[in-house]
Amino acid sequence: MVDKIPMTAAGYTVLEEELKQCQSVERPRIIQQITEARSHGDLSENAEYHAAKEQQSLNEGRIDELQDKLARAEIIDVSKLSGDTITFGATVTLVDEDTEEKKVWQIVGEPEADAKKGRISVTSPLAKALIGKTKGTVVEVNAPGGAKGYEIKKVEWK
Repeated sequence: MVDKIPMTAAGYTVLEEELKQCQSVERPRIIQQITEARSHGDLSENAEYHAAKEQQSLNEGRIDELQDKLARAEIIDVSKLSGDTITFGATVTLVDEDTEEKKVWQIVGEPEADAKKGRISVTSPLAKALIGKTKGTVVEVNAPGGAKGYEIKKVEWK
């Protein structure tokens, strides 16, 4: 059985765009580099040729990875979700019990997680601690830096 990968529609679109970039821009550019490098003669000592072949291998690997993720994607329309219980797609406002620092996180699929943009993977320790909880609950998360306590202040769907 193939495991589905949950993701938002926006996350799916980002992967699709990256796939198009790899296939229609990077692939032809790399093929051109290989062609030019071949024209320089002896391939055994041709650093440009070997570098271009390495790039080609990495690009083709990324294409395969993206195609696999897109094929297994389970798109979840967050705008149709609601309720007080935290699940995939929820945007959660937390307050750190030690520092009183407020953070807002959206729980998303692994391929679209980006901490800098406030999106955490559904498989992260924090998301796992939050799933199934409601506003007002205090959760303890075993983070790499030790256990942290957070109070759930708000659950939104956007």
